[in-house]
Amino acid sequence: QVQLVESGGGLVQAGGSLNLSCAASGRISRTYAMGWFRQAPGKEREFVGRITYSGESTYYADSVKGRFTISRDNAKNMMYLQMNSLKPEDTAVYYCAATTEPYGYPYTTSTSYGYWGQGTQVTVSS
Repeated sequence: QVQLVESGGGLVQAGGSLNLSCAASGRISRTYAMGWFRQAPGKEREFVGRITYSGESTYYADSVKGRFTISRDNAKNMMYLQMNSLKPEDTAVYYCAATTEPYGYPYTTSTSYGYWGQGTQVTVSS
């Protein structure tokens, strides 16, 4: 079992930055990948980005590429999402997710993940 708790959300003006954190507990050493997803009101949950356990491989949605950066600190059981140049369309509830399954590559769909946090709200004002 893996437990995930997000933090760091809030209200920011367009062009600003936020850094989200995801604290993981449980069988962290068994996680093959961790990811960030977001869900805006009235929309489906969408992939933002993911990072492998080693941190060597990251992958981002085109909508955030070049603006968002995912990192993780396995010693602290933490994953981060640094969001720069935020836009109003980035407004959503952001979720972190983890998978302990070796299949599911490239880990870009919600069905690839078995563990989810409760989400943290990010609001970007224009």
